[in-house]
Amino acid sequence: MAEVEAAATGASESPEVEVAEASAAEGGAAKAPHKLQRQWAFWFDIQSKPKPGAAWGSSLRKAYTFDTVEDFWCMYDQIFRPSKLTVNADFHLFKAGVEPKWEDPECANGGKWTVPCSRKANLETMWLETLMALIGEQFDESDEICGIVASVRQRGDKLALWTRTASNEAVQI
Repeated sequence: MAEVEAAATGASESPEVEVAEASAAEGGAAKAPHKLQRQWAFWFDIQSKPKPGAAWGSSLRKAYTFDTVEDFWCMYDQIFRPSKLTVNADFHLFKAGVEPKWEDPECANGGKWTVPCSRKANLETMWLETLMALIGEQFDESDEICGIVASVRQRGDKLALWTRTASNEAVQI
């Protein structure tokens, strides 16, 4: 089709177009990444005895920011599974630009929903399903959600969904 159009207009195609068309004709076209509606960031934290004078969250580290489905799966499959955490460690997934701290302006007036998990398999499944719902924008009030935290603890693991506006009860529920 492009050859016909080029001949009709007298224009010649660039080499990139020819290569792309040849690849597409052979079934080997490169697929574009699946962009998400927003960027997300994975964070990691190991809760240990704080050094005297250390602020809360001083061990909190941003690990990776992504904005495509492919980047999410690459990182999740390799690193960000709760079953890979040691006791007293947390994985966080928050919107890019929002730190998983109550001091962050996006979280300062928020709240959280916490679900205890009695078995590692439950935490792993709930973590993954909630991550997919977040990055896929499946929550009705997705703008009101800051992120999610998976916490591995000796006395029981937990998953916590952080919200932006605790005073808005209708949105919270």
